[in-house]
Amino acid sequence: MSERTLTASIAPPAGAPRPKRQAAGFTLIEIMVVVVILGILGALIVPNVIGRPDQAKVEAAKSDLRAIATALEMYRMDNGNYPSSDQGLDALVTQPSGYPEARRWNPDGYLPKMPKDPWDEPYLYVSEDNSYDVYTFARDRREGGEGYDSDLRYTEL
Repeated sequence: MSERTLTASIAPPAGAPRPKRQAAGFTLIEIMVVVVILGILGALIVPNVIGRPDQAKVEAAKSDLRAIATALEMYRMDNGNYPSSDQGLDALVTQPSGYPEARRWNPDGYLPKMPKDPWDEPYLYVSEDNSYDVYTFARDRREGGEGYDSDLRYTEL
């Protein structure tokens, strides 16, 4: 006689609940909780970022003034003096002519290009007695002012 192997599968009894498959998505409540959390975060963060464009422009101008001042110091180290008021800040980008002569001007320049202030005006520069002042009239584009209209000077940062 040959042996036969019998296998049997045990099925759940009729009417018994089948085991549930695990869901692959999120429930509506989970999605709602995430949306509420994002809404709360947005309500707290957005006004702080969007509500301060004037302050952002002031900070950008301060950063530009520091970069220009650093370039002016490098120019002075190479050439022994700052560019004259007539030579202006363009002397940081292209070799200036006139007095004082820039004998050891860096062929790469000191800035890739001269930035404009955040109000789309050129930065102002005055040089006297081997010192300088770099500034912008800021938002109101007039000398003086208060708050976001007050002038920004490198010497006052």
